[in-house]
Amino acid sequence: MDKLKKYQDILVNYLTSFANRSKLANMPEVENRVIVDRDNNSFQMLRIGWHNEHFVFAIVFHFDIKNNKVWFQCNNTELEVVDELMKMGIPKEDIVLGFQPPYARPHTGFATA
Repeated sequence: MDKLKKYQDILVNYLTSFANRSKLANMPEVENRVIVDRDNNSFQMLRIGWHNEHFVFAIVFHFDIKNNKVWFQCNNTELEVVDELMKMGIPKEDIVLGFQPPYARPHTGFATA
């Protein structure tokens, strides 16, 4: 399996698994959705729906794949997601913490771009 397909599959599996196990019991009308765009290498998990009289739309995770590297663009959880991605087969040198400013990335221990 080529690297791109492998990384796409890992991201889809991670997001789907997280979405299935993290339903919000106190917000039954809010659903988790995984958005997958393999053609443009963009992957996202979001929450959408209504809680009481408030509309909920929240991006939980967003990943892109650029130049055979996984760009972790958004993490709105307290989880160490990169540890899970590494366990699933994405090496540290192929993960870019896109939410970190470019000047800080060399100090993260992950890829810079």
